[in-house]
Amino acid sequence: MDCVMSLDQIINNCQKKGINCIAVADHGTAEGGLQMQKIAPFKVIVAEEILTPHGEIMGMFLKESIFSQKPNLLSIEQAMSQIKAQGGVVCIPHPFDSLRKSRLTEELESYISWIDVIEVFNARSPFSQDAEKAKIFAQKHGIIRGAGSDAHTPGEIGNAFVEMPDFNGRDDFLRALAQGKVFGHRTSPLVHVGSVWARIKKRI
Repeated sequence: MDCVMSLDQIINNCQKKGINCIAVADHGTAEGGLQMQKIAPFKVIVAEEILTPHGEIMGMFLKESIFSQKPNLLSIEQAMSQIKAQGGVVCIPHPFDSLRKSRLTEELESYISWIDVIEVFNARSPFSQDAEKAKIFAQKHGIIRGAGSDAHTPGEIGNAFVEMPDFNGRDDFLRALAQGKVFGHRTSPLVHVGSVWARIKKRI
């Protein structure tokens, strides 16, 4: 809804930057990731960002979209249950981002047993103290740490990444990610103009 990148653009930018695995997580659908998985010359993790009344949850290694008639309909429990029912990974994106209404923060303590991965660096999150809170939370609860470019435009691809061993499948991914190292730099806040323009274009 707030991105106008084509699959070919994503593939080309990944190849230029030497990226050999991506997670494609559209808002409210896994269809983009499923399509990308069919044509990309590298590994693609099918994912989806699911909006609950309390914030966003990311499902990874999905086989189909998480069912919801409209955004904000599923509870946290329902979203996580549907991810797990597909054998997927529950990831919490940008959990302590103080500028996002779509973050999960206070609710996290109640769902520790459900969470597989937590983003400790998101390239679109501007404040280092928010990332530090996520790192402390992950360490305290023994949760595997991840990172996300949160790319909505081609130039943002690769702004955050994890160097990790190769993997095959969900369980192997979690073992490899636990050994990974997070890298990246923060994206200019000006990129949000592109996201807003994408929303407008799709509405008109």
